Amino acid sequence: MDQQHLLIINAGSSSLKLTLATAPDYRILAAFLAERLGTDTPTLNQKAPQNASESLAAGSGHHEALEACLARLNDQGLLTRAPDAVGHRVVHGGEAFTDSALIDDQVTAAIDACSTLAPLHNPANLAGIRATQALYPDCPQVAVFDTAFHQSLPEAAYHYAVPRALYRDHGVRRYGFHGTSHRWILQQAAGWLEQPAEGTSIISAHLGNGCSVTAVRDGRSVDTSMGLTPLEGLVMGTRSGDVDPGLFDFLLRRGYGAEAIHDMLNRESGLLGLSGVSHDMRTLTEAAEDGHEQADLAVNVFCFRLARYIGAMMASLDRLDALVFTGGIGENSPLVRQRTLAHLGIFGLTLDGDSNRHPEPAEAAGIHASGTPPVLVIPTDEEQMIALDTHRLTTGRRSP
Repeated sequence: MDQQHLLIINAGSSSLKLTLATAPDYRILAAFLAERLGTDTPTLNQKAPQNASESLAAGSGHHEALEACLARLNDQGLLTRAPDAVGHRVVHGGEAFTDSALIDDQVTAAIDACSTLAPLHNPANLAGIRATQALYPDCPQVAVFDTAFHQSLPEAAYHYAVPRALYRDHGVRRYGFHGTSHRWILQQAAGWLEQPAEGTSIISAHLGNGCSVTAVRDGRSVDTSMGLTPLEGLVMGTRSGDVDPGLFDFLLRRGYGAEAIHDMLNRESGLLGLSGVSHDMRTLTEAAEDGHEQADLAVNVFCFRLARYIGAMMASLDRLDALVFTGGIGENSPLVRQRTLAHLGIFGLTLDGDSNRHPEPAEAAGIHASGTPPVLVIPTDEEQMIALDTHRLTTGRRSP
């Protein structure tokens, strides 16, 4: 079977994103987003081929949301039989997976074992897998891991300077995330540069509500900003990114509980915590332009920390073929790109003002000044990467 109809599932702790697409000729046939699952007010929003919203029954979980999506697909004549395969985003694969994998009992058990490393994500990913297995027991399913692309990190990049027993007994190391996005960006950047991906060296900045930077040397991830969890690294929407580890002890001694500190650093920090206004970069940019000092500070801290990490990634490369911005902020904020590059002149990275303000939508675009190292804006497409991996693994095709 060459052309397939695939379901792409991205299950969060209280959400489920479903895309129906074809592969390898990737066309989106339908897209849904179910939110606030497990609460009294769950909702289902259809994004394509039409826009529609409805409420789900109170307490509906992933299984009920999936059934509701499939019912809409059947009613609209878009999926009247079982899909050819299902692809799942899985956040954490630990050290067990260096590539996407066909799901069987062993793979499911390994995903479950990684739940201690990603307690907010892997159980939800498993809920999506089990829901589709219950509905389509004979349908092949594929897990695409956020961490797999980063399993090529050298030991010097992934070890923490803590007692070795923490790694040996508990798997404490840097894993990295957003690997599916960074892998997509590598392939698109290599196409723009007209060279093979395995001979391409880039720094990829995935900037959204979650943010990470990855150094890719000759097609392999060799350093990345996220670590054991997605909290490490850059300033994010509500996540702090790097802080002095002594902050935990400092706050504990002042009466904060461990759970309160966890919630603070994950849900109350980042752009939201700095600005006191919003976690959304568009809102902060508008507020900064209107003279809001804390919003302007939040944008400046975000850009400086990003520039500092980009500079750090240079240590893992022997050349830089391109710096790439992607994700909601990376693709849509000329101000962030401009302020970030203002710190990186020592590397010769220079923007063309007009190109930075108006990059070509929906495709890779160069925004650098003539004669300077390439700086690109490339839209990410994790769903398409998941679809292509699912097609590859369920048809026996070789990796692109």
